[in-house]
Amino acid sequence: MKIASYLRVVRASAWYDLVVTAGFATPWTYALVHDALSSLGRAWGLGVLPGLDPVQTLYANLMGSVVVVWAVLRLVRPLALHGLLDGAARILFTTWQAYALVQGAPRFLWLFLGVEAVFAVLQLVPWVSVGNRSRMR
Repeated sequence: MKIASYLRVVRASAWYDLVVTAGFATPWTYALVHDALSSLGRAWGLGVLPGLDPVQTLYANLMGSVVVVWAVLRLVRPLALHGLLDGAARILFTTWQAYALVQGAPRFLWLFLGVEAVFAVLQLVPWVSVGNRSRMR
């Protein structure tokens, strides 16, 4: 994969993160996202989120804030290294989402897990071959 194509993937993953997680960044927007996800989960028969509480909201806001800042960095200054690190983070996110699903989380989480896994593969595979690795740096 050419570096220009790779950086387009890095930017695309950043746009996805910004759109999907911006609503998690504040208590007020998270309450709206929480209600929307629960309504969709209920309508599609995929489960609902547990009721809002201050600790859940805090963790959602922390995650949302960090991911928004990380997304903006990748949009403003996309680097191949950012793609590698984002791919690694997506492996972690995918792992914890799978763990949550096994523990009974709403099944709509599969949609997010799928996107995380795809972006992880797209951002990590180019680093696998030695020839690509040297071009990526």
